[in-house]
Amino acid sequence: MAAPMVKTRTPGVYKRGNRYVATWRHRGTQHKEFFRTYEEAREAKASRSSTKGDKRPTPKVRVEDYFAEWIESYAGRTHRGFSETTRPEYRRPIEAHALPRWGAWKLGDVEPGDVRELFGAVRKAGSSTSAIKKLRAALSAMFATAVDDGLLRANPVAGVRIPAGPHEEEELDGEHAKVLTRAELGFLLAVLPADWRLFFEFLAHSGLRISEAIGLTWAHIQFGENPRVQVREQVYRGKRRRLKSRSARRDIPLSPAIADRLLALRGASYRGEETPVFASSVGTELIPGKVRERVLRPVAESVGLDWAGFHTFRHTCASLLFDAGRNVKQVQEWLGHADPAFTLRTYVHLMDEGIGDAAFMDEAVRATPRATGHPVTAANGYAAQSPELALQAGILEQPETAATV
Repeated sequence: MAAPMVKTRTPGVYKRGNRYVATWRHRGTQHKEFFRTYEEAREAKASRSSTKGDKRPTPKVRVEDYFAEWIESYAGRTHRGFSETTRPEYRRPIEAHALPRWGAWKLGDVEPGDVRELFGAVRKAGSSTSAIKKLRAALSAMFATAVDDGLLRANPVAGVRIPAGPHEEEELDGEHAKVLTRAELGFLLAVLPADWRLFFEFLAHSGLRISEAIGLTWAHIQFGENPRVQVREQVYRGKRRRLKSRSARRDIPLSPAIADRLLALRGASYRGEETPVFASSVGTELIPGKVRERVLRPVAESVGLDWAGFHTFRHTCASLLFDAGRNVKQVQEWLGHADPAFTLRTYVHLMDEGIGDAAFMDEAVRATPRATGHPVTAANGYAAQSPELALQAGILEQPETAATV
């Protein structure tokens, strides 16, 4: 029969027979270790109960308890605050994936390796990159708040990368940005119901996200000499809200033809500046899911373009912009991306392949300055402007001096 554990003056350190035992809890499990002396056991207990290099005791609050309070009170970490429509988006992934693993753990027990392991398990279960990004955003916000509250020294989610999925390489090669050719776009628009044609043509012209398009009101459309659409808000999950980022706030020019057709639509359906540009039959904002299922999908499948979705029109807009000679920075601002590097990564496959011919170099790079077509006259002009450089280049000869006669 094992000797009983007798308490000592140090909590968590016991004496059993002629040995000492240090006990601690880690990730919800009781641990113990035996030592020859009381001092060794006491030092071990202290090291197990404090963070590395920090003698403050590890907070005893459990992940599930902290989450329950945090998810109800979280108000964001920037001056923009926190949208109530985002709260369920943070609640769902943590409850589905993190709490079953870490719920009984103390906050300080969660380490970057645990986060990495969680993301890997979620990926193996078939979750998309987008779904894992939502999980990471929610966890990062929660642990960052715990750092602000003084409960943690560091956010364990910071710096943890999302594991590549089975189709990640194809996505990086642009498969996620598949576009309609001009012929496909024209054919699809032609077979759409007449009363929906302008809406989808507008998506291809403007490159707006579907949430931005259904969030447009007549106050956002500027007619006149320079017609344009002002992207200022969006409708997400049936609620009008701020845009995703500052870069999403932008003005996009309208072609004369689209401006004329929007003006005609305004004349036929206008009910005030704050009413939707593209509205339902009862004048309310469109519901993307219904438009997709009742309009876009049946038509796209009927013509063999079943892969086309709302975002396809946005990608097609980018393709048309590049085809018209717009550069990456211009396309980035048109589409409202935060970073031109993201635009380049997403649409690099739309740019011309190869290095092309060198015929343009004859005009772009030539020895004769463009001020004159005569090489002697040009050289003399260059020498007059900068005689020292001309001497170095050999355009002027070194003048004879007494020393060289």
